[in-house]
Amino acid sequence: MKLSTTIRYGTRLMLDMAEQGENGPVRIKTIAKRQGISEKYLEKIVRLLRKGGLVDGLRGPGGGYVLSQPPEKITLADILEAVQGKVELCPCLDEPEYCEKHLSCKTRKVWNEINQIIWTKLQGITLVDLRDSVCPGEDEMQSRDQIIKF
Repeated sequence: MKLSTTIRYGTRLMLDMAEQGENGPVRIKTIAKRQGISEKYLEKIVRLLRKGGLVDGLRGPGGGYVLSQPPEKITLADILEAVQGKVELCPCLDEPEYCEKHLSCKTRKVWNEINQIIWTKLQGITLVDLRDSVCPGEDEMQSRDQIIKF
């Protein structure tokens, strides 16, 4: 399974807003610069996130975008669903009639179980969890800094 660029960038956009948005609305131009993502591409994604009810746009001189809910209430599942719709491993999980063998398929059950595990995990991770997590590289850098200090 491979996540689309839209999902990955949408998650980065939302995380950036969770990290920086406490100071008020955040402009797409600013996020694009910080994240190294095309402003035009982020504008497309933010429209999907607005439609999905995850962000609100504020007009005017101090305008920009804000999270529509507190970051502890927004999950990775919410973001994925807003930018791409429900993610399924196989089309037949959501639409059984997609495959004529859905009633006799011995693999469909296992794909469904795996899909449920993934979806449950995504529903359990919030923007606060991501915001407060430590990047693997940060641990390595902290260890190096401690070695250098001795």
